[in-house]
Amino acid sequence: MPKDIVHIFDTTLRDGEQVPGCKLDTKNKLIIAEQLEALGVDVIEAGFPISSPGDFKSVVEISKLIKNTTVCGLTRAVKKDIDIAADALKYAKRPRIHTGIGTSPMHIKYKFNSDKDKIILRATEAVSYAKSKVEDIEFYAEDAGRTDNEFLAKICEAVIKAGATVLNIPDTTGYCLPEEYGSKIKFLKENVSGVDKVTLSCHCHNDLGLATANSISGALNGARQIECTINGIGERAGNTSLEEVVMIMRQHPNLNIDTAINSQLLNSISQLVSESMAMPVQPNKAIVGANAFSHSSGIHQDGVIKHRETYEIIDPKDVGVNESTILLTARSGRAALAYRAKIIGINLDKRQLDKVYKTFLTFADKNKEVSDKDIPEIVKKSNL
Repeated sequence: MPKDIVHIFDTTLRDGEQVPGCKLDTKNKLIIAEQLEALGVDVIEAGFPISSPGDFKSVVEISKLIKNTTVCGLTRAVKKDIDIAADALKYAKRPRIHTGIGTSPMHIKYKFNSDKDKIILRATEAVSYAKSKVEDIEFYAEDAGRTDNEFLAKICEAVIKAGATVLNIPDTTGYCLPEEYGSKIKFLKENVSGVDKVTLSCHCHNDLGLATANSISGALNGARQIECTINGIGERAGNTSLEEVVMIMRQHPNLNIDTAINSQLLNSISQLVSESMAMPVQPNKAIVGANAFSHSSGIHQDGVIKHRETYEIIDPKDVGVNESTILLTARSGRAALAYRAKIIGINLDKRQLDKVYKTFLTFADKNKEVSDKDIPEIVKKSNL
């Protein structure tokens, strides 16, 4: 049975760049955009064109550069925003305008001082106007996670009639639980007239650490686009992590969903984004963290040396990492010491290893980590 393809909508250059201190210039945006296309993302959200002259220029230049991937520009439900976005996207081979409005009671009352009927009118007018500019229109119902499902279905139905091709259902505040978010997508699939003609999209934030889980739950309930960023960067606690959703689908073939992403490029693009934005990746970050394939516990090291899959569910090469790392610390066992010694040309029999290991533990207790250059010295001190 062929797997359903979930489109990857990358918003590293828009939502990801909203992190304080992570502003990119056009040159760096172009470098990242080119690598995103090589990675195989389906949509690149290149920026928010009306927000600044720099963002407008970046969207223009990315539109010129990208050959096959859809290039998207964000707008509010405002005609001037849409005009500027359409102008920025005029060179794009596959342009998309991403427009929308807040739909939760909180947004309607406090952000817009409006009511539901007026919000629907603004939404449909924006989508219809954007449709006069480009064919591919994505509508976002901001704060959909806290929006009543019946009203959400009503506004989705209205914007489909106005010409929307993609419906973005954002958990803007990262509030939803996975079952709740999945049920929301399922409700829309079952209760919105014309939903079979559009793509439902997940855009989840990580305020409660559930962005990836919510996005996967959305996909399992019928969403066929996930909006995410490299390294999970983004507003506040960040967005859904691209590398996480991609590898979850890859490692669980029984889900019957997959992406077109070349996973072997994940590590290199993670490093590129981290360096370009001066945003370090936490060492224990899933998939691309420095410790993702590192082992320092003796029990784990022994298992990995004997058979990698005892403690690794992902082959490091599948995400662009050359090999697992066996780190020597005071928690390491004899197997790890012998393994690392052998790599540098020192072969120890059982008797020698027992003797060297005692010296090693004394050394390791005084040092955070034991490097390859320390091993000959440890062997020498062991008086073999």
